[in-house]
Amino acid sequence: MEDMEQTGFIRISDDVVSTIVGMAALDTPGISAMSGGISEGLAKRLSGRNVQKGVSVEVGQLEAAVDLRVIVQYGWRFQDVCRNLQLNVREAVENMTGLRVVEVNVKVEGVSMKEREEEAPEELARLK
Repeated sequence: MEDMEQTGFIRISDDVVSTIVGMAALDTPGISAMSGGISEGLAKRLSGRNVQKGVSVEVGQLEAAVDLRVIVQYGWRFQDVCRNLQLNVREAVENMTGLRVVEVNVKVEGVSMKEREEEAPEELARLK
């Protein structure tokens, strides 16, 4: 077996992983907002740290752990939404960074009585 020359190391910052987690969370059906109150429409218009509200990560060289605080839309089954959220976050982080996600902890901190801004017009159009 040939020895490969080591050219250095790759370190992915906590902020980068937090942003990936935040975007994956907001793309999950049934999630209204992160606990910080950022809705999907607003988060997509803003960049950087605003997407990271409600997200806490611990990133090592090979693994990452994630804690999320979210607001779930009224009428959705919390267990299903949170399970999908965990899978979406794990898949996004692992695919984009190569890190192994060892846990995704979710804390539901509220229920939103109104739908996400961007979904409401689409849903109304489908009902007509």
